[in-house]
Amino acid sequence: MNKFENEDKSILDLAQGLAASGQAFSYATVIRTAGATSAKPGAKALISSDGQILKGWVGGGCIRTSVATATMTAIRTGAPQLISVMPQEAIDQIGASVGEEYEGKKVSKNGCPSEGTVDIFIEPHMPPPQLVIYGKAPVAEALKKLAPQFGWAVKVAKEDVEPRISSKLVVIVVATQGSNDLKSLSAAIKLKPTFVSFVGSKRKFTSLKAKLSNNGFADTDIGKVKAPAGLDIGAVTPEEISLSILAELLQVRKNFRNGAYDESN
Repeated sequence: MNKFENEDKSILDLAQGLAASGQAFSYATVIRTAGATSAKPGAKALISSDGQILKGWVGGGCIRTSVATATMTAIRTGAPQLISVMPQEAIDQIGASVGEEYEGKKVSKNGCPSEGTVDIFIEPHMPPPQLVIYGKAPVAEALKKLAPQFGWAVKVAKEDVEPRISSKLVVIVVATQGSNDLKSLSAAIKLKPTFVSFVGSKRKFTSLKAKLSNNGFADTDIGKVKAPAGLDIGAVTPEEISLSILAELLQVRKNFRNGAYDESN
């Protein structure tokens, strides 16, 4: 095994460790260079969610700000980024501005004296969004089976045990349907997830809202609970209801990536 294979294996080992611990990160790969550059095509690095190079090499300090910014964008949006870090002279020649796209690449300025150009592909790897389900009703069981097919990491929780949260995007579906509704809703709201919904009628949730308020929950927190859960597609069976819920959660996931939710929750 040569030096580069050793480096790739080391990066892979670290990436596996980060993934196992539920951390977001990105791979950065140099795909093209022009002029004098310290990194050459094929150079790789593992980048943390805050833009720090954890392992590997894709260039000196002159490009690290560009890589860090692109990495954080990739992780926030879930979309790969292709950047071209080039000297101001090259930017002027193509008639572009910093931050614009040119031939599919986002233009960034290289302030190094060497004035080379480096094209870098940044691929985000994030822990899957987490779906926490309260309840063992038929809808909960159908949702537990179907959700992983849509990229959700599913955890079935108990109302008296706080589940382990391992993702920035956490949604909760309370599908208790008459069994510990109030306790489960209380536990769900306390977790302050990105989104929480309740499987039940508006009339039933109105009654539970009053009880939640009497138990000290703020109206603003109670008001964030979506009831009934799911999109109105005329669903009747547990499987149909779970599908309507997943359709709604797809909207939540897309909105989250577009910055519509406060990621600090």
